Amino acid sequence: MAKNVTQNQLVGEIGETAAKLQFLKIGFQFDPRSRLEAGIDAIVEVMDHGRPLAKMIAVQVKTTAEGKYPGEDANGFHYLLKKEDLVYWRGSNLPIIIVLHRQSDETFFWKEIPRGEEFQDRRLNFSKREDLLDKNAVDRLGALTVPKSGFGYYVPPLGGGEDALVNMLPVRLPTEVFVSTTSHTRKQAAAILLEADEPARFDWVIKGDAFWSFHDPRTSVCRNIVDLDQVEAIEVEALAFHEDVDERNNFSYLLKQALGHQVRQELSWDKEKKLYYFKAKARNTPRTFKYQSAKKATEADVVNVAKNKTEKDRVAFVRHHAFVPRFESFYDEWFLVLEPTYHFTFDGFTAHTYPDALLSGKKRMDNSAALRGQVIMWHRLLASLEPKSDDLFAEASSEPWLTFGPPPVIELPTKVPEDVWGTPKKDDTEKELDLLSWP
Repeated sequence: MAKNVTQNQLVGEIGETAAKLQFLKIGFQFDPRSRLEAGIDAIVEVMDHGRPLAKMIAVQVKTTAEGKYPGEDANGFHYLLKKEDLVYWRGSNLPIIIVLHRQSDETFFWKEIPRGEEFQDRRLNFSKREDLLDKNAVDRLGALTVPKSGFGYYVPPLGGGEDALVNMLPVRLPTEVFVSTTSHTRKQAAAILLEADEPARFDWVIKGDAFWSFHDPRTSVCRNIVDLDQVEAIEVEALAFHEDVDERNNFSYLLKQALGHQVRQELSWDKEKKLYYFKAKARNTPRTFKYQSAKKATEADVVNVAKNKTEKDRVAFVRHHAFVPRFESFYDEWFLVLEPTYHFTFDGFTAHTYPDALLSGKKRMDNSAALRGQVIMWHRLLASLEPKSDDLFAEASSEPWLTFGPPPVIELPTKVPEDVWGTPKKDDTEKELDLLSWP
């Protein structure tokens, strides 16, 4: 029997060759994989004007000879992914995109494949204007290769230039740390403080039989949990930059406890998600924070009440500005790393049952300017809580305090394009309400 190459095989081979040519036209390398591939046809390397950057993207090419895509109109269409492909792609350590090529009109569209177990939707929605695979897609493709995590991040596009904020605040430490011995565990100490007649405070650390705090425990309710004759003050550098990593970790925990004490009037702590969020002043009531931005006085709706789309008198959810804190030391300085995010409640106080869809939807709407503004806002809030040094008779003026410098500014050789972050096309709250109608 004579061997035949099927039409589907020919179309697939033509599609990969056409995709390779298209990537070469926009300036990227395209390296096809072997015939043993199981869902990734090629690896693309990002290049900047001919300079390879060692930034890789996995590519799956789907080619059709002619005909319309599902739901296609003048603006876009959708495409249904295979279940087995999704299972395979979830384990990838590279960003993955799917490229759709249609021979009849020589069009190329692309879309990133969301990864992780939380992504279950097989349908991708394509925009004919925004998702074209051409030179205008270079910055968005390059941005896929930059991990948005760690000690601060920025998306380096391939043209332009601007200043960027790093989401880290330098910490100015008190000059002393008070240390003592204690016979109590942390749990026992907490119970003693809660039963005392004075307000409890928890800006301290107990490790073994050692007690650390920035404030003198003899002047607060903490006198009940330490050996008073053993209290002494030592220079903060002795613990802040200790050679032992465990000691530095203990100091990091002390910073976290001190931060919690300082923001307790304005922010609440979500123990499960490990984030601080703006408190609501009253049930189903919005809250605004006024501050000085980089250029002018401004304000932010830090507690936003969203009404139901069909029942206008019913609250759908309440969104709170929030951040995940982390303290890190670099050389001879400590930093508070801020990860801006959001917290969702039903009425300002009761945690929302299904916040993840709302959070992911809101994050997709945030652009680089929004993230920059949030970092500035959090710095302004922390600065506003500092004791006023001009009030010499205020009791708080003698309180040891963590103070925070402004976020560092770095000069980028290239500019961050807004289309990397996505541009909202309608009101943020309206989009979030749409999420609540998902099946």
